[in-house]
Amino acid sequence: MATTKPGAKPANPRFSSGPCAKRPGWSLENLKGAALGRSHRSKAGKAKLKQAIDLTRQVLRVPADYRIGIVPASDTGAVEMALWSLLGPRGVDVAAWESFSADWVTDVVKQLKLADARTFTAPFGELPDLSQINFDNDFVFAWNGTTAGVRVPNADFIPADRKGLAICDATSAAFAQNLDFAKLDVTTYSWQKVMGGEAAHGMLILSPRAVERLESYAPAWPLPKIFRLTSKGKLIEGIFEGDTINTPSLLCVEDYIDTLTWATSIGGLDALMGRCDASARVVADWVARTPWIDHLAKNPATRSNTGVCLVFTDEGAAKSAEEKAALARKMVALIEAEGAGYDFGAYRDAPSGFRIWCGATVEASDVAILTQWLDWAYAEATAAVAA
Repeated sequence: MATTKPGAKPANPRFSSGPCAKRPGWSLENLKGAALGRSHRSKAGKAKLKQAIDLTRQVLRVPADYRIGIVPASDTGAVEMALWSLLGPRGVDVAAWESFSADWVTDVVKQLKLADARTFTAPFGELPDLSQINFDNDFVFAWNGTTAGVRVPNADFIPADRKGLAICDATSAAFAQNLDFAKLDVTTYSWQKVMGGEAAHGMLILSPRAVERLESYAPAWPLPKIFRLTSKGKLIEGIFEGDTINTPSLLCVEDYIDTLTWATSIGGLDALMGRCDASARVVADWVARTPWIDHLAKNPATRSNTGVCLVFTDEGAAKSAEEKAALARKMVALIEAEGAGYDFGAYRDAPSGFRIWCGATVEASDVAILTQWLDWAYAEATAAVAA
């Protein structure tokens, strides 16, 4: 364990889990081609939105018969648009194992008040028993638990012949983990996660089965304008060609296009996933040799390679939950004061510790340097307590 201050700092000390670090080599100059001051309904504006959709299909390897739309209100808006537009004709099973997927339980049970709803929950660090899901029902889940660092290892548990729809919040998994679109009917994410884009825009990817549901079912509840995907019983195809429901930021669109272009230049989805895996591996190697820290996700098969969540062990100086919380706050403050790492504390609802973002825009070399600063901060903080 380092007791002297490290001699180097991360080239990019930003480890926030959203908004996330910008891609390597990013600058405002990269956005000079943005269609600023133009209507998003203009030929130029629509072309930019369509380019973002087409690049998304290319990089994410979305099947040709799936629709891709840019929608309001980030991933939250995309998920809620799906829930409020699609749920109702079947029972629904909702799985939650961290903070944001718990919000979808609230939507289904307390807001939509669907009578035939079942919930499957697990504490931070674990998955619920997904073998209990009834796929005659619709199924709502997050592929990667952003606040718990726990993910589904694959979609093998979802049957190909399911009768219900599989609705997946993939916001910290898209571009980092291998989404199996054949098993997903609705997939959502936001630009500001793995791609390091700007906030407020969500992506909604629909399978043909989801489109069929939209065109054959009208919810019993009223839908606000920003949720409406159909008109007179037919899908509004323009939404999936760049004719957005409300006004998008064309500067943010250009930023997303820039990052997708960068992704293509470095080798596409495989390269993006490889970058995430490399950074997560750096953290795992550090955890393996550091007795006072451990993964929140105990099963290696379910550990996220983006939001890597860590907790203190009982072998360290802090024993009680209060002591661990105080130690985490102190270490974060020490490192931030040195400019060696920002925004890597655990999510407010999660167990005390750290959440190190290892998405594709982060360099593994910067993660390695951050771990040296964590060693230093632990020594500093615990020495101050002992004194």
